[in-house]
Amino acid sequence: MGESDRYIDYKMQKKRFTLGQPDNALMWLFVINVIFFLVLQTIKVAIDVNDRSSAAFYAQVAYWFQLPADLVSLSKKPWTVLSYMFSDVDLMRALSNMLWLWGFGSVLQNLTGNKKLIPVYLYGGFAGAIFFITAAYLIPTNKAVINSLGLLGANASVIAVAIAATMIAPDYRFFRHIRGGIPIWILTVIYVAIDLGSIAQGPASILIAHTGGAFAGFLFVKLLKNNMDGSEWMNNFYNWFINLFNPNKKEVKNNVKERVFYNIGSKSPYSKTSIITEQRVDEILDKINQKGYDHLTKEEKDILKRASED
Repeated sequence: MGESDRYIDYKMQKKRFTLGQPDNALMWLFVINVIFFLVLQTIKVAIDVNDRSSAAFYAQVAYWFQLPADLVSLSKKPWTVLSYMFSDVDLMRALSNMLWLWGFGSVLQNLTGNKKLIPVYLYGGFAGAIFFITAAYLIPTNKAVINSLGLLGANASVIAVAIAATMIAPDYRFFRHIRGGIPIWILTVIYVAIDLGSIAQGPASILIAHTGGAFAGFLFVKLLKNNMDGSEWMNNFYNWFINLFNPNKKEVKNNVKERVFYNIGSKSPYSKTSIITEQRVDEILDKINQKGYDHLTKEEKDILKRASED
């Protein structure tokens, strides 16, 4: 195992989010998806009992959650750009999406922190919507039936999370106790193959929508490695919105003192020893993710070495 692999393991152990943690982004995504699924399924069962037909459910209920390919229809229900990515109505597809989201999402969350998972999920959904609508208008066979085309399900968002997690840590391995583990990129290939196979008989615009989600995950990490964080504005907007309802909450600003981690103690004033803090380690690990281990200074390498030994 190389140095960077050891530090990935270290961060996974230090930053692992628990199910009961209030700011667990993965848990929130999981809960929202499950709630949408249960509500839709309850309504579907009720309609099936009364009408004896699932067609009524799709025409009367799913229609209001489904993203339409037609821009005129979209203008009448713009909220579907967001609602469709949480609305799985098929049990097996919902279980599959949640399983893959949990696997890839936990890796992405534990390695990049708690503020990037939801933006990646949303970017994947938005990109999937754009690609879907564009393809519906450009592909002749889809354009002919554009009024009946719709997109429903979390697939585009989940595939964005999968690609982002794979790019962040391509050497990460699941089930390490089994012959060294399975590399994350292999599971990503399997997931993409299963996903594409499940929609092979459907309209080409749906396939392109899922491709759009994958592209969003790729682009997010590519920009992140170039010091452009696409999640920052989303998190700032969220904090601003939440603070509107809490006027007594003061904004916390980092000052220079809070970013200095030195303790001279009884030593010479010109001799400084770095204190190992979780924030300092996280900053160094983020630097590894963005620039690589070779770009660390001697002091940063020493901090990580001592942190992994503690």
